[in-house]
Amino acid sequence: MAIGDVPRAGAWRADTRSSTCSRPAIAQQQAENLRLPWVEFYARYWHLIGRVGDRAQGTVAIADAEALVEFTKREDVRECPAVPGAVVALAVAQANADGPGYAAERLAALSALDVEPDSLAFAAVAEHYVAALVDAGRVDEAIAHAETAVAALGGAGREASWELGAASARALLAAGRTEDALTALDAATGFKPDDPVAKEHREGVLRALVLATLDRVQESVDALPDLDVVGDHPRVWVEWSHAIRALAGTAQITNTWQLGRVLKQWIDYFAMMGGYRARVELALVAGHLAVARQGLWQARLLADLAESASGELRNPGDVAERIAELRAAADKATALPAPGSEAELVGVFDAADGFNADPERWVGWLAPLSGRDVEATRRHTTTLGFLGYPARGADIYWTMLVESGDIENADPQDVAYLSGLLIEARQDERLEQVAERLPAAQRHLALGRLYTARERWEQAAAEGEAAATAGGGIEAARLWSAAVQQLGDNAKGAGILRDLLDSEEIEQQDVWRMVVMATAAEDWETVRLGAAKIGMPLKSSEGPIEEEMGLVRIILPAPDGSQRQVLSVRTGPATARLALPQPPGMEYNAGDLVVFEPQLLEPIPESPEEQENFVPPFAAVSMLRPGGYTSWFFDGAAPSQADWTEFNDVMAERGWPMWVYSDDNYTVTHPTSGEPLPGVFGWIAVPPDVSPVELDALLDDATERWVHPLAWLDLAKAVDVEVERHERITKEYGL
Repeated sequence: MAIGDVPRAGAWRADTRSSTCSRPAIAQQQAENLRLPWVEFYARYWHLIGRVGDRAQGTVAIADAEALVEFTKREDVRECPAVPGAVVALAVAQANADGPGYAAERLAALSALDVEPDSLAFAAVAEHYVAALVDAGRVDEAIAHAETAVAALGGAGREASWELGAASARALLAAGRTEDALTALDAATGFKPDDPVAKEHREGVLRALVLATLDRVQESVDALPDLDVVGDHPRVWVEWSHAIRALAGTAQITNTWQLGRVLKQWIDYFAMMGGYRARVELALVAGHLAVARQGLWQARLLADLAESASGELRNPGDVAERIAELRAAADKATALPAPGSEAELVGVFDAADGFNADPERWVGWLAPLSGRDVEATRRHTTTLGFLGYPARGADIYWTMLVESGDIENADPQDVAYLSGLLIEARQDERLEQVAERLPAAQRHLALGRLYTARERWEQAAAEGEAAATAGGGIEAARLWSAAVQQLGDNAKGAGILRDLLDSEEIEQQDVWRMVVMATAAEDWETVRLGAAKIGMPLKSSEGPIEEEMGLVRIILPAPDGSQRQVLSVRTGPATARLALPQPPGMEYNAGDLVVFEPQLLEPIPESPEEQENFVPPFAAVSMLRPGGYTSWFFDGAAPSQADWTEFNDVMAERGWPMWVYSDDNYTVTHPTSGEPLPGVFGWIAVPPDVSPVELDALLDDATERWVHPLAWLDLAKAVDVEVERHERITKEYGL
């Protein structure tokens, strides 16, 4: 039975990537250099809010939050209107770590803030004060405080935020006033949110929880956001999980091992982020869900995990009683019988359908054999790791191989399994202990795997080279080449694999990896050797490979942290030239030649009709050669079809890429009647040998006979030609 592998996606090189995560740090540094304390405060604040808000970081963010609060006490900062936000951010980080444990500190700090209802900070301070009161067990006070705050805002001519309304609903829910909680949530729906992007999924989760508590199952299921929506938002994971637990016994929600695996991943996330309370809550919820589907071994491990994590809580409350309740439920339940005798289990496991078999059940069935029978141990421990319990699998292997004193003579496959489990469990010291007792090749491979997982590339490269020298074979070469690639030496990485090109061990994925690295190093001879090995025909026999191999979609990062798909022309085994103009601010544009990972990110459609229109997507790896194109924006009323076709032909004749980014719903305003007109906007990219003056003149000539004029204001300003006319068009047509 194959549990399945997670595919490795290519990644845009770190030195060419721009992300929103790095922007605040850059802004902060610039503010420090320019001695602008208010700007520095805002940069630090927004960076912190991003961490403690949607990402729900706990103790890992508290020190930074405390430092920001101290920063606000400076004389040149304390008058900044947003200063209360630092105290709120600290309260949020503390709540993420252990809400009840930090309740007193949060209440004291928030109550000390002198904010009036006309302050922009008032609603946020009130929201988190209500949350702190709930965590302190003072739910009646929390309800009253929320009502008073909403009234105070109304008296000041302002409306409460959606988040304050949601805090009120949570207080009512905690008080057992569930109908009132739903009423409060309904009343808050129209309030303006502080975080408009997050409101929909946050409101859906809270509404689903309230409705599930009222046993209004279908309405709750309808309100509950899907896992693929909430999976990127740690802030709602605990509430979502409680809602799922309430619904799991119904026909509408299926309680599966996949759900258990996701919840364990969330538990591990909060372990890394210092979200101790969330970790305990999720472990208890996941444990009861495991009992319900008869995954009793998992329920017991989750009870152990909750007990261990509760030691980090400042105020455990009734956690011990709840853990005891989970253990009792697991002891009371009956495990499912195995599908065969102990002697038959390994064979039945191997024959099972890898897509439909339940790995959670197999862990329970194989457990009696694990640690005694090598084949059963391999399957049991690797399945444990797959489900999120590598530490348990490592313990079993440790007892069998290390404590027995036979690790030196162990099968390399078992050493590899043990190494992988220890790495996943982040038990680095144990792995280093094991490595000391292994033969040279295995020792260097084990350490190389560890350093690769921890992104310690220089050490990984050294261990990979040592493993290769000691006879580690293709695995050593893979490890070594990958490490030197990360160190920026693509030529060396490709050469390591090229030396093994005729080896029987080498696989097609190794050849592709060599091709990618050789392409990035512009070692075209090695690229051609790889293409021949793979069976990809090339027309040229020397020099750079520049052929037309069809259209592809290249997936690239956008500055906001998302991804963009750019239609491109494949020019080689691992190169593509971007065909679509991109807005300014992107780190790539039409004409750029990029290296991509030749691993499809989507499966090829099965039907011939879909295959005909399928453009394969690949992840960009790095920029090989920029094209030097510059993009210019155009906007206005759409011309006739004939005029637009002629316009496209003019651009195509010159080879200037153009792309319309507006859709059919985009309209502009008629300057005299005020009626909506179909609109069009997009970008034109011109190569470096075309001046802005030349593009301006061509656009002027190509559009002069149109019924409605087109505007290219930025270009007009750049060449200082008819700027006022383009400003007038922009204003008159509402562009």
